[in-house]
Amino acid sequence: MKSDRTYPIYKVNKKAEASLVGGHPWVYENDILAFPESEPENGTLADVVSTKGAYLGTGFVSLKSKIRVRLISRNANDTFDASFWRRRVEYAWAYRKTVLEPDDLSACRVIFGEADQFPGLTVDRFNNILVTQTLSVGMEKLKPLLFPLLVEVLRADGQTIDGIYERNDEALRAKEGLGQNKGWFELPGETHPASTQTEICENGVYYHVDFENGQKTGFFLDQKYNRRAVARLAAGHTVLDCFTHTGSFALNAASGGAARVTAADISADAIAMAQRNAARNGLTNMDFLCEDTFELLPRLEKEGHPYDFIILDPPAFTKARRTVENAMRGYKEINYRAMKLLPRGGYLATASCSHFATEELFIKMLRSAAKDAHRQLRQIEVRQQAPDHPILWGVPETNYLKFFLFQVI
Repeated sequence: MKSDRTYPIYKVNKKAEASLVGGHPWVYENDILAFPESEPENGTLADVVSTKGAYLGTGFVSLKSKIRVRLISRNANDTFDASFWRRRVEYAWAYRKTVLEPDDLSACRVIFGEADQFPGLTVDRFNNILVTQTLSVGMEKLKPLLFPLLVEVLRADGQTIDGIYERNDEALRAKEGLGQNKGWFELPGETHPASTQTEICENGVYYHVDFENGQKTGFFLDQKYNRRAVARLAAGHTVLDCFTHTGSFALNAASGGAARVTAADISADAIAMAQRNAARNGLTNMDFLCEDTFELLPRLEKEGHPYDFIILDPPAFTKARRTVENAMRGYKEINYRAMKLLPRGGYLATASCSHFATEELFIKMLRSAAKDAHRQLRQIEVRQQAPDHPILWGVPETNYLKFFLFQVI
């Protein structure tokens, strides 16, 4: 490590050292052995060193959080100026251009937090708008420098970006000592669009996106290729899409040639959005049902409705380790009911977007549900989130989406 460094220094224990060397970027307060003599300003940079003083990395300090430092670099020669952050943005965009098809770049995740070395920052692109969510104080302080760079880099590549909208209406910000807000980020010398709605095209399907009021940043992009997998199998089938939200899986199934698709959701607003998207795509082989899936599936089983393809893409049933057991019971209930409802030869697409419902737990649940339902599952595909949501080995928090496609035999 350079001897002329001026950043405050946190010395960490062996446990934290092993985690950092293994690739994880977080330093927890409880793992710090020695703090700087004078407390650094919240959201500024600090170095992290081992018990022997070896340099482990540099990151943003968060004085309010149990995660005291979030690393942004492990290179002691880095200088954290505008050029550094421009290179980071260029690197993230070049990665998307490599792993995504050209048509997918107009609706994709541009920055995925720690997986792109922007801790606590999400940036989604919806056509001409970038929608951001900032969950760390370090990234919050960096916005005046970083956000204009985001626009510059994409425009330099020929992309049309008309504005940045912030969706910081997220309770997790309180853990960083940040308040909630949402609204346009004021780019220097520019005016933002009047509307907080836009349209995207994914897999040839058009969606209306309300990025001011929609869930998360306005639309879930992580199931892009999983929806395509469903469309590929849907031709001629009668499909039930539970937890349809904006209708994304249902729309892909319908456009894939399904005989009939029912899109179901407990939210009347979600059903209205799904209906709007169906009309936009000229899809007439769809119907809609506003009902709780936990009540719908048992009712359909009793009535004997002839669905031979069921899609289960629920919201996260757990966002904390302490509620995992209850969540797995919920996952089992809907999967068991779907398996009971499906005829032999039918298809089941089932997903979980909870990091805490690990793949191991999810598979165990599916095996148990299949056993109780007296069904045998033939695995067709196992997938994760789309590659614009990259999984960073050593950081399990980046690996959250599970998606299984089965045939019941």
